[in-house]
Amino acid sequence: MTKEDLTFFKNLLVDKKSQANADLQDLERQSRIDDTKESSDDHSSYSLHMADRGTDAMEREKTMLFAQREGAYLDYLDEALVRVEAGTYGSCRVCNEEIGRPRLEAVPTATQCIDCKSKADQEASGE
Repeated sequence: MTKEDLTFFKNLLVDKKSQANADLQDLERQSRIDDTKESSDDHSSYSLHMADRGTDAMEREKTMLFAQREGAYLDYLDEALVRVEAGTYGSCRVCNEEIGRPRLEAVPTATQCIDCKSKADQEASGE
């Protein structure tokens, strides 16, 4: 991979990381709003219906799952940035061949070429 390619992908990864951080902050802010809403509902003279409480709990859980997913994605982005700095970005961890540029543009955190990833997916699905 050329220096220009590494610079391009480093900038792409930094942009993705910035967006992921913003998304994570939005999820955390939404979680705080939901917590505030629930605590104010507890002091109301009207009780919420059980279904409403269930819906609220499901929404909180969904927000937490999205936040966990975003946190994991940030870890993948950090790992990719380390590979850029080490000069190993764009090399398949399985066969050491170059990962195609279109794949890296679509999935900048990719660690396997499309052939190795396809084989791993087939093995995982039992085919």
